[in-house]
Formats: sequence, structure tokens, C-alpha cells
Amino acid sequence: MPSTRASGILLHPTSLPGRFGIGDLGLEAYRFIDFLAGSGQQYWQVLPLGPTGYGNSPYMCYSAVAGNPLLISLELLRDEGFLADEELWHVPNFPGDRVDYEAVVAYKLPLLQKACENFKTRASDIQKTRFAGFCESKAYWLDDYAMYMALKEANEGKSWFEWESDLVTRSPAVLDQWGRRLNTEIVFHKFLQFAFFSQWSQIKQYANERGIEIIGDIPIYVAHDSADVWANPENFCLDEETYLPALMAGVPPDYFSATGQLWGNPVYNWEHLQKTDFKWWIQRFEAMLDYVDIIRIDHFRGFESFWAVELDPEIEPEKRTAEKGEWIEAPGKEFFERLRDQLGKLPILAEDLGVITPEVEELRDYFEFPGMKILQFAFGSDPANPFLPFNFPRNCVVYTGTHDNDTTVGWFNSRPDWERDAILRYLGHISQDGIHWDLLRLAYSSVANLAILPVQDLLGLGNEARMNFPGKAEGNWEWRYWGGALSNELSDRLKSMVHTFGRASQPKELHQ
Repeated sequence: MPSTRASGILLHPTSLPGRFGIGDLGLEAYRFIDFLAGSGQQYWQVLPLGPTGYGNSPYMCYSAVAGNPLLISLELLRDEGFLADEELWHVPNFPGDRVDYEAVVAYKLPLLQKACENFKTRASDIQKTRFAGFCESKAYWLDDYAMYMALKEANEGKSWFEWESDLVTRSPAVLDQWGRRLNTEIVFHKFLQFAFFSQWSQIKQYANERGIEIIGDIPIYVAHDSADVWANPENFCLDEETYLPALMAGVPPDYFSATGQLWGNPVYNWEHLQKTDFKWWIQRFEAMLDYVDIIRIDHFRGFESFWAVELDPEIEPEKRTAEKGEWIEAPGKEFFERLRDQLGKLPILAEDLGVITPEVEELRDYFEFPGMKILQFAFGSDPANPFLPFNFPRNCVVYTGTHDNDTTVGWFNSRPDWERDAILRYLGHISQDGIHWDLLRLAYSSVANLAILPVQDLLGLGNEARMNFPGKAEGNWEWRYWGGALSNELSDRLKSMVHTFGRASQPKELHQ
């Protein structure tokens, strides 16, 4: 992370504008990068980019490494000759301010299938060579992922642990048989990944050439129904007969939940991972660093110790709680030392929110990972509150809010009177620019090395633009901004703030 002052914007690519119902890696992504560069920003932070399942959460993906095919730009496929121009003429009347995922899938999937078929017959020798090289270099995860997705579709969307037993246990003979039967579908999923990574690599190159680095996101846990768990069950704490989680991840009861939270993910079998010299985890980091510059680790505290809940099969899933669990120590220090031996510098940002122990802080600080400070958390207690700017260390990243918070305008409007009074006492007054600009100034003027602003706060939007409601299963991850919202006037104003508070572009240095 930067040892000099810098700033950036948090925006998931699905929130980009465009006529195809969901943000993608086409023209609007390049326009957004131009906006970042023009407004003096140096970082673009994104959420996990993987293929999402039920609920469309980027934190519950079918793969920890693969890309989301819905982000593929149809227009770029057309420009390469794999779709005809007229095939993009009749686009459904998608909403412009949110993603209707079901409608987007129904529209884009047939076109992506057509592009794949056209690729087979029209691709040049260079393109075919690039595809073959991609498949070979990514085979360590791509082969399992493509097979998993093809099998999932052949099994009518059922989770892998509900398939026939020979597929659950990955019998080589049965997998070979299914591989021949589903060859067309497997090639299709490999093509989708080739298209995604080809387009994303161009995005990253364009950003880097303009002084913009990309902050990616690693959720510490992976979805139970994923290619990762199916292909590597020994890495996870699973029941040996049912392959359901023997120990499930979550957090214990706290201020926010009297019964704690169960997340549905199996926890890691760290003892086995240690025996493999953390191979799976190291490959995961290496794969991510192919397409981002810096990695934010979600739920960083789980590398020091994690809450594990043994599931009672007599209790119905919807009635289970996280109360009866235990903290289990994780070999975080050993892992990060091994990762540092492999990668050298560790460009890592630690999500250290929630109840954090001295041991977690010690692990974070030993490797000099910046932690996170959220201004929306700053005003609910006393002057010792660690989220108040005068309590910040320099080596941290300050946010007005994250994807899990309300927008700053929505947050302020919902505050009780006593907390509004505390905010007013701290700020002195709410300016005519609005609370979102006041918190932006507070973030930019702090000592934090890096300040990140969600694009919703830059636009001054209310809670209708919130990205995620934690604990709500559906209706999240849908928000999009309208084309033209990021104006030149807004860019100039943000650039002025960058210079005012000393966050203009400088050579970047990463901590060891």
C-alpha cells in the first residue's frame, strides 16, 4: 500500500452504466478510468469479480479465481467479429439504475453462446493460439471450474454434494466419461473465462498506464457450492459422508446479533493446508495478482483465529444459530511468511472491522498491513473511538463507508438526534455542499495514507443507492449509476480536493 498520501474510488463493475442491463468491461469502464485519472485518483477498488450464484453476491461465488461472465462486454466481442452488429440492435428495456440479474442472464447467455460458436469457426490462428495458451496456463483452476459448471448445469443447478456419488467423490473414470459427454459445455465455460480475462487484462493495462492501480478483494472463505470445495474437499472441514460442512464459518453473538451469524461456508482444514505448504492459498493469491495490483482481505481476523460452529443435524438449517461455537487458532503468521517468501512484497490491505483482538492487531502490524477506518462508525461513542480521525495511524485506509454500509446521505438521515449532535459538534456545521462532501473532506484531511470514497457518496445519493444490506438474502448488489453522472465539473471539483489535501499523484511504494 502507498506510503505517501493517495485517494481512490470504490465501484464494482456491475454498477457501471450501459444499455445491456449490467455494467461490463466495455466503453463505460474505460470512461470511468478516464474519470479517475482526470480527477487525480490513483486507485480503483472493486468487489470480488467471480461468477455469482443465488443472491448474486460477489462474496459467494462458484470459484475463488474465475471471472464473472456477465461482465463480458458484448460490444467488444462484436468488435472482434464474434457477434454481428445486428445481434445487438434489439436490447430489452433494462432498468438504468439497477441490475435485473434474471433478465440479464436470459439476454446475455444466448449471445455469449453464439460468440463461442463463432469463435470456433472464425478465430484467427493468433486468437486460437492465445486461447490455447490461456487454457494451458490456467489449467490448475480452469479445468476443475469448467467441469464443475458443466456438471452443475447437467444436474439442473443442484449443488455438487447432491450429485451422484461418483461425481461427488470425483471418480477419475466417471469424470473422464462425463468430460467427453460435456465437451461442448466445458469448452464454452473455458471460452467465457478467456473472454473475461482478455477484456479485464486490457482494462488493467489501460488503468495502470494512467497511474491507476486496482484494489481487488479476497473473501477469506469460499462458497460451499463451488469448484474450489468440490475439487479440493481435503482443504475444508467437511463431513466425510455427506460432504456438508462439519464446521461452519460465522461470528459469535454480539451487539448486532443476539444469536451470532452463520455464513454457510465450511471453515478451512488448516492442518492439511500446512502440510501442503499452503499451496492452494498461495495459488489463489498468485492468480489474483494476475489481474489486480493490491488485495483487500475480507475478514482478515480469520487468519489469526476463526469462529467455527459444529452443526447439529437434528436442527433444521433455518433454525441453526452461531451461539454454540468456538474460536480456533489459525496459522496466519506462518502463512503470510510463506506467502512473502513466494511473492516478495505483500500488497495487502486488511479488513479488520468488527471485534478485533490484540492478537489480530499484532498479526496485521507484524506485516505492516494497513487496516480500515470507517467514518460512519466514528460518532457513536466517546473520544477514544478508533474511527475518529484524530485516532488514526498513518498506515491505514479511510472510507466514508463501504459496500456493506448505507450511503453517507442515507446514513446521516437515519441517525438519532444525539448522534447527529455528535457529528455536528465534530464538524462544526453541515456545509451547503452536503454531508457527503463534509465526510469526504474529513477523510481526505486525515493522516490516513489512503482515502477511498464509494462512488455513491461522490454523487451524494441516498439509501436507494445502497449496494448491500448484510443479512438480507435477496435484492442486493443491484445499484447502477446513470451514464453522464460523473461529469467534468465533478471531476474538477474532486481534483481540487485531491490537491488541497496533498493526495495528488506521487511515485508509489509498497511495504515489505
